[in-house]
Amino acid sequence: MSATDTPESTAATPEPVVVVDHVNMVFNMASERLNSLKEYFLALVKGKLMFKEFRALNDISFTVNRGDVFGLVGTNGSGKSTMLKIIAGVLEPTNGSCRVNGTIAPLIELGAGFDFELTARENIYLNGALLGYSKQFIEEAFDDIVDFAELRDFLDVPLKNYSSGMVARIAFAIATATKPDLLIVDEVLSVGDFLFQQKCEQRINSLINDDHVTVLIVSHSTEQIERLCNRCVWIEKGQLRMVGPAQEVCQAYRSLGQ
Repeated sequence: MSATDTPESTAATPEPVVVVDHVNMVFNMASERLNSLKEYFLALVKGKLMFKEFRALNDISFTVNRGDVFGLVGTNGSGKSTMLKIIAGVLEPTNGSCRVNGTIAPLIELGAGFDFELTARENIYLNGALLGYSKQFIEEAFDDIVDFAELRDFLDVPLKNYSSGMVARIAFAIATATKPDLLIVDEVLSVGDFLFQQKCEQRINSLINDDHVTVLIVSHSTEQIERLCNRCVWIEKGQLRMVGPAQEVCQAYRSLGQ
């Protein structure tokens, strides 16, 4: 350290991977229930179709730094999935901005990016292509994907005959076949048997420790968030309640039910 250096100047500056800046998300919803598409168009033509605003997210800001294992907690309908879709680029916020620096492997909705009429073999190529993998990469990673998912005996079975746990297996195996800058996991770890959940956690830990992948996890299990995450954000009814160390945020979140 030189005479002019200070501990602050030599410490590594955190590198942001996700920057959520004053994000608002507003959906327009029909104010009355219409029972058919015909009723909808008649009301639209007559100018009688009324909408009301539903604010799913209200002025949300937080930063996920490279190397973070970042948890997202909140009760059902709190806006967690909407926030993830904005981060993944599926939705554009009504106001504010969300910047992601690097590649994303999203596991947001179980079965998203799959054609359930096709076999697992065909879906590996389809889903891999949607994630930006080349055909050559998929062919090279094919056996690893199948072996991790433990579904080799069912490769030529249409996905419509798979259980939700089997779909989760293959989705997770495909998404983690590469080393993204950001892995987004939304409730996938809550599907299927506990042995495969442990296997998924081990792979996540490997991606974190060996490949320095940043991970964003949504889970209803605060124990899982505390076990895997170093930082966490709590969103409740579209409002930012707390951001900080995972244990502190989870403890505050659990107090909601006491």
